[in-house]
Amino acid sequence: MYSPDVARTAPDSSVPTGTGAVLTGDSTRERVLQVVLTHGPVSAAEVGRQLDLTAAAVRRHLDVLSEEGTVEIKLIAGNRGAGRPSRRYVVSHQGQADLGDDYLTIATDALGRLAQMQGVEAIRLVAQDRFAEVERRFLEAITAAEAQGESVQDLQVRTDTLARVLDELGFAASIRLAGLPTTGPGPDRRHAPQSDRTSLPVMRAAQICQGHCPLQEVAARFPEFCEEETEVFARLLGVDVRRLSTMPTGGHVCTTHVPLGRKPPARADRPSSGTATG
Repeated sequence: MYSPDVARTAPDSSVPTGTGAVLTGDSTRERVLQVVLTHGPVSAAEVGRQLDLTAAAVRRHLDVLSEEGTVEIKLIAGNRGAGRPSRRYVVSHQGQADLGDDYLTIATDALGRLAQMQGVEAIRLVAQDRFAEVERRFLEAITAAEAQGESVQDLQVRTDTLARVLDELGFAASIRLAGLPTTGPGPDRRHAPQSDRTSLPVMRAAQICQGHCPLQEVAARFPEFCEEETEVFARLLGVDVRRLSTMPTGGHVCTTHVPLGRKPPARADRPSSGTATG
């Protein structure tokens, strides 16, 4: 889920440190791919700063990944369309598939048969079961944070917690803030501590960006999975969220818009009565 307008205005220094553990190898090329996966569209210079490599060294790895079909180049126009478009790299659909998924083709066929026999509500129940782990892990993290004295009704704390849980579950999640001033830290960061946060305008927002979707092919056929994920996000955060893009519908990143200026209800950290929590 991804907002191109935010990416076009983000300064190069905005690329945060740390990436989700989707790739397991230690080679430089795999680390380059991990940064592109988590933060794409991203420039070679931004990847270099992330990994402490020269842009030229990064480009050599990106050229190989591009030839393999693992990454592809997007030309991003500058502000107001001025100047030459800049080259940004994203993981291709082939690259997403090569990363591996936690389901088999037979699962998609089985879901299709289930829908024929029991209707779309049966698919929704399967989707609810799939995302129950996200809800369970989030509630555990919120409970632990509350025990340590954190303000767990702070919507930004809850959003950071949700992104961290998604990242741990293999969704290569990160946070991109919208509406930041031009000075200070950039709008793209990963789970920044409260002490590092820049003062924001009253109507501020965050975008939860997921660079990998383990259910991409299933969700492309059964949109109920994306719908259930969105409902889980809204329920856990306690505010209405909005999907900006999804990989199953052709996006390179799944992006969810969270209006940080709103206050969640007092008991937003309680699971709904109809959702399993593992």
